Amino acid sequence: MKVLIPSALRSYTERADAEASGDTLAEALADLDRHYPGIRFRMIDEQQRIRPHIRFFVDGVQARDLAQPLSAAGELVIVQALSGG
Repeated sequence: MKVLIPSALRSYTERADAEASGDTLAEALADLDRHYPGIRFRMIDEQQRIRPHIRFFVDGVQARDLAQPLSAAGELVIVQALSGG
């Protein structure tokens, strides 16, 4: 599946998009981490929860669970909230 990478995580991928495979969001993120070591930890915490500043959208719908099913032809968009004042 196509994965759109936010600019804050492009230091791992060196590009705006990547490919990942897996039947669930968790599997796709693990696959991304195999190709780009360390990227998963920036999105998923030690308790295996999505970090508060990260949002995942699967085919345009927000995924709130790592068990979210994926399709190989789908698209995963990773959004990272920015803060500041």
